[in-house]
Amino acid sequence: MTNPADALPDPALVGAVCVGILALIVAWDAWWLTRQRLDIPELGELANLGFAWGSDQATEAQRQWANMFSMAAMMVLPWGLKDVSDTPTSYILVWDALLALHMISLLIPKRYAVTKTHLFTDGQRYEWSRLKLQKRQPKKRIMLLRKNWGPFGPLPLGGNRSDLEVALSRISGFIEEEE
Repeated sequence: MTNPADALPDPALVGAVCVGILALIVAWDAWWLTRQRLDIPELGELANLGFAWGSDQATEAQRQWANMFSMAAMMVLPWGLKDVSDTPTSYILVWDALLALHMISLLIPKRYAVTKTHLFTDGQRYEWSRLKLQKRQPKKRIMLLRKNWGPFGPLPLGGNRSDLEVALSRISGFIEEEE
């Protein structure tokens, strides 16, 4: 009779795969973060009714609070499962370091832009046909939803109140034109 524990994959291999995937995600997001100055070189009024604005660390904290709590939980959980899973401590330490770097990147001030055809945020470009405004808007950010993503598609935009008011009026107009 075989021991059920013998059928489980090697904890070190599983840890290496998980850490490797997380490292790719962190690197991917960091690469997109570096692109924001290329995509949005200037802030303020743009041609064709476009508008570009920036945020600061405080507004990014307000924008990313849910992601920050999720990552904090992702940092703590492996420690509770360490003994049961027999995962080497080194993988959990690297996991936590990568998540800490990712949390720091969430707090870096961002640049945003809206044009007649696209929203630029987090190094990404979204067509207005793929987005909709959340019906009830929060006070300190703009909340867009990615169509067909359900609850997994919130796309919050940060910035100071006056920039957000300008951006929201443009976004509303651009989305209405799309529909």
